Order: sequence, then structure tokens, then C-alpha cells
Amino acid sequence: MLVLGPKKQRDLLLNLTINLDGCTVVSNKNVKDLSITLDPDLSFDEHIKTGSRTAFFHRRNIAEISNFLSKNDADKLIHAFVTSRLGYCNALLSGYLDKALNKLQIVLNTAARILTRTKKCDHITPVLASLHWLPVKARTDFKVLLLTYKALHGLAPTYLSDLVLPYIPTRTLWSQDAGLLIVPRISKQTAGGRAFSYRAPFLWNGLPTHVRDADSVSTFKSLLKTHLFSGSCD
Repeated sequence: MLVLGPKKQRDLLLNLTINLDGCTVVSNKNVKDLSITLDPDLSFDEHIKTGSRTAFFHRRNIAEISNFLSKNDADKLIHAFVTSRLGYCNALLSGYLDKALNKLQIVLNTAARILTRTKKCDHITPVLASLHWLPVKARTDFKVLLLTYKALHGLAPTYLSDLVLPYIPTRTLWSQDAGLLIVPRISKQTAGGRAFSYRAPFLWNGLPTHVRDADSVSTFKSLLKTHLFSGSCD
């Protein structure tokens, strides 16, 4: 059981236990749900630590046998054991501090070097670009924006669609037909700024019009990836 809320209120519930049909349930500092490690602050610090540790373990094992692998086989292993883990539910990390995401970025960088046999002294940005790999931060934003596009086109669950509301100006302005969304006010930057209800419209409104107006999911993904690549390489 995980107790969520402000720390002052959580401190009043230290060592909380609940009896459910004869079973005693105790509170814990971290719990797992669908392989996501949750903490009382929803900071995902422990989730990042665990994810980077696991991905690094597999990356190291692949590195040890990389000389015996073809590039195609190495690519399959890295995708199966490294990049797929970094991408799992990564929308939860959108808006996270760059410094905190650095652990995951290091894993991605080293995986790219293994696959391309690039030296540590070589600049990593061209390497990632050659593989068409977005940096970790851009990957998290990509996932949020893809969910937003699907929510706006009836391709996502209603609990997500209900969180993205079109902006309708009181006067006839240029933005009326631009497909902008309402960005809600937030009272707390640490958690509120990472909520989908805020992060989705915030990122969406920053996209060029031609990306927002994509006529299919595949076209949107292609245009979005190009846009995020240009931003990450600036």
C-alpha cells in the first residue's frame, strides 16, 4: 500500500496498517504497478534508478559479446533489452529535470556506441542521429504528444480525451483555427507541471501547425520525430 499526499500529512500516517478481511496491509515507501516503481511524491526517482540499472546490466552483457554479433543481431538485442525498457511508460517522465534523466541518457548513449562501434571521445549527437534515435527527453515528449494526437482524433481512452480541451478564443483570432489547446493553471511546478492535463496541451501548443494538422497517425509520428530531432540538435 502506498500513501500519497503532502509530506506533512503523510507523516501523520506513519506505519499505517489496514485490515482487509483478516489480512494486514502495511504502507510502504515504494510500490510497483505494471512494473512502474511509484513513490509517495510521485517523483519516479526510484523508477529511474531501477530502470537505468537494469538497462545498463543488459547493455554491458551485450557489449561483452558485441564482437561476435552482426550489426543486425546487435540491433535486435539492444532494442529488446535496452531501448524498449527505456521507452516503457516513459510518458510519465515528460517534464522531468534533464539532470535526473541523464542516467537514462547515458545508457542510451553507450548502447548507440556499441551498435555503431563509436569511440567514447566521439560526439554522441551525430551517432544518435545516424540511428534515428531521439534523446531520452525528446522520447518522453514524443510519447505524450502521440497520446495527445490520438486523444484529439478519438483514438485514445476517454479518460485521456477528457483532459485535452480545444482553445476557443472570445474574439476571432488567428489561433482559432490553429488547433490550440487550453493549458490549465497549475499550483505546483514539481508535480502539476508533469501531469498529462498540463503537459499535453503545453507541448501541443508548441508544435508547428503543419505537425498538428497531420492527417494520420503515421504522418504525425514522422513529422513529430523530425521536429523533435531538429530541436534536440540545436
